[in-house]
Amino acid sequence: MSGTARDRGRPRGFDADAVLDRAVEVFWRRGYEGASLSDLTEAMGINRPSMYAAYGNKEQLFRAAIARYAAVDMAYAGEALRQETGFAVIATFLHTNADALTRADRPPGCLSIQGGLATGSAGVAEFLAASRLAGEQALAERLRRAVAEGDLPAGTDPAGLARYVMVVSEGNAVHAAAGADRASLHRTVDIALRAVPGG
Repeated sequence: MSGTARDRGRPRGFDADAVLDRAVEVFWRRGYEGASLSDLTEAMGINRPSMYAAYGNKEQLFRAAIARYAAVDMAYAGEALRQETGFAVIATFLHTNADALTRADRPPGCLSIQGGLATGSAGVAEFLAASRLAGEQALAERLRRAVAEGDLPAGTDPAGLARYVMVVSEGNAVHAAAGADRASLHRTVDIALRAVPGG
């Protein structure tokens, strides 16, 4: 809600990024539905009026947490898109994703998957689906360029290949949340890469 009338002239007495990082962890561990306002405000170290003033309601806080998660915990995705070849883009994305899903200092799995697997909020489910689709479309666009440059074989379906990569990534996220270790996720990636042209 940055820039709205209600938070202009009301300075925040907290580090917004640090507070959001704590909200990210609560949503990640408990999911959108499982994270109560009490859980969130206690972890964030702020009271409810401060939370409402800074972020609006719970759904708006969740959207802010997802944006923070994308910028910090998923920064590897942007780095993968900058690789020189289409195969390197995919391999880098899937391997760094496997690492991210199993970081010792973060909950296992993926916030965008765990956050909404069992949500009863249509708005949250649609938001998460749109967020995942945006990532898939960015990957498809990069693969489209790889086909145009002759880096991937003519006839490669960039959209279909991007969907395949995301299915592998999202499947690994579910398994990581269930306790699969990093090595097993990387083995899955290695098998999946055999189907990627240009490898």
